Amino acid sequence: MQSSKVYFTTFKATYRENLLQKLRRLIDTAGLGSIDMENKFAAIKIHFGEPGNLAYLRPNYAKVVADYVKEHGGKPFLTDCNTLYVGRRKNGLDHLDSAYENGFSPFSTGCHCVIADGLKGTDEALVPVEGGEYIKEAKIGRAVMDADIFISLTHFKGHEATGFGGTLKNIGMGCGSRAGKMEMHSAGKPYVEQDLCIGCGACQKNCAHSAITITDRKASTDHSKCVGCGRCIGVCPVDAMQPASDETNDILNKKIAEYTKAVVDGRPCFHISLVLDVSPNCDCHSENDIPIIPDVGMFASFDPIALDMACADACNKMPVISGSVLEDQIHHHACDSQDHFVMTHPDTNWTSAIEHGVKLGLGNKEYELITI
Repeated sequence: MQSSKVYFTTFKATYRENLLQKLRRLIDTAGLGSIDMENKFAAIKIHFGEPGNLAYLRPNYAKVVADYVKEHGGKPFLTDCNTLYVGRRKNGLDHLDSAYENGFSPFSTGCHCVIADGLKGTDEALVPVEGGEYIKEAKIGRAVMDADIFISLTHFKGHEATGFGGTLKNIGMGCGSRAGKMEMHSAGKPYVEQDLCIGCGACQKNCAHSAITITDRKASTDHSKCVGCGRCIGVCPVDAMQPASDETNDILNKKIAEYTKAVVDGRPCFHISLVLDVSPNCDCHSENDIPIIPDVGMFASFDPIALDMACADACNKMPVISGSVLEDQIHHHACDSQDHFVMTHPDTNWTSAIEHGVKLGLGNKEYELITI
């Protein structure tokens, strides 16, 4: 197979070209303008950042991409799906509040923010996964699937379960509805945290399989009837319904690749990854530690697999930042891997997502790095 093209530029700027102008030149050179955008809806998938975390991508970068789409006749919107965990992005209203607080508004980005799986994380499209080994029908936020064009704008960083959070993670996990996220994280079925349950019956009303009963104002789930759809998680007002979160990291990564396949199949897609503020954990954390390596640069490609590989390879060539979690792991836990992400989180294996993605036909591990 012919190697895929990945375009790259550093964060070095001059008085003639600032970083935002440089990003625009990168995506233009990489071919984003070759997509027919006239009067088409373009979803720009980004992580708005959990409030308290300061490592997420600045909205200025999103504006560059949105402006480029509009210049080519398209109708861009920034999007993400609600989170499975308890936090400030678990429903559509709180999620938008968080996005605005972190600077993502129509005034700063030039386009609207749309929470793809709706108010309670239950507005989803069931999308077949061609060649899926673990997922036959992915649960994707409906607004993502309603778009004519899909663009991912990723903050490349470490991740405590998947090794790193790159393009596949941004698309696969990020575009899953709350039930979709449960499906990726869990081998089992949701259970009720009895101490939290208030017996409101919302879960029971939304269960299509009569798996939930209310006794003494407490819900319980009959797992012999439960099909693991996760609708109860989306409607519970107090987060008493909990996912099992018992899937192995390798299978989690493979499911993410399969969800990515569901999102990108059958329409024009383009992918951008910015490798800066490489925090050890996901932007879903309400805090961020110091970066584990120095800033690297900006990457773009039509191939999400090649893009993740190029970013990972570039990161692994960088020195370790003194005082970071990565340095602590090297010195105090005798971790001898040469991979910065495996050293940071030794129980992870990011290559499992890459290998599975190649098997699914998502892209190519071999790439040609073109520096502009």
